[in-house]
Amino acid sequence: MDELSARARRRSALLTWQHIASLPPSLPVVYCGVFNTQKESTTGRFLLGRSREHGVVGDMRDAWPSARVRKNVSLIRTYHGFKGDKQGTVEYLKLIFRALCLCWDRQTQDLHVDWILFRGRSLIPVSCEVVNDNIDGCYPSSHFPIFSEFMLPRTVRMLESPVQEDN
Repeated sequence: MDELSARARRRSALLTWQHIASLPPSLPVVYCGVFNTQKESTTGRFLLGRSREHGVVGDMRDAWPSARVRKNVSLIRTYHGFKGDKQGTVEYLKLIFRALCLCWDRQTQDLHVDWILFRGRSLIPVSCEVVNDNIDGCYPSSHFPIFSEFMLPRTVRMLESPVQEDN
């Protein structure tokens, strides 16, 4: 989503949500990417069903707090500007202040701007990880990607049978 305009992010979220809402409710949906905003923003609260945008409320869930296993939890920010996991002094003090104010709960424990959201009772996030791989200290992106594994129950069947290739 747009990194400069909060209005553009809200409109993008609304347009995307309208498409997701048009799909059958029983269809599992995964919506992921660089949202360029935190989950407590207007855009995040809308997508997570905690506020309205043009009379509409989203109903996505965040894979990060929902996952049974989370890796690299100490990386509270996914944007790092190609510098790796170095947390600046100001960010560290904010983190301590938030913890002391008891604002540290499952919904606000991260400052991620990259998310994996999902919808559907059949999707179960098993693990979620902030990936901070690098080669000799060089990072492939200014953001750490989020990786998640989901489990589907056996009762979910494929809509089409897999195509077999002829050898």
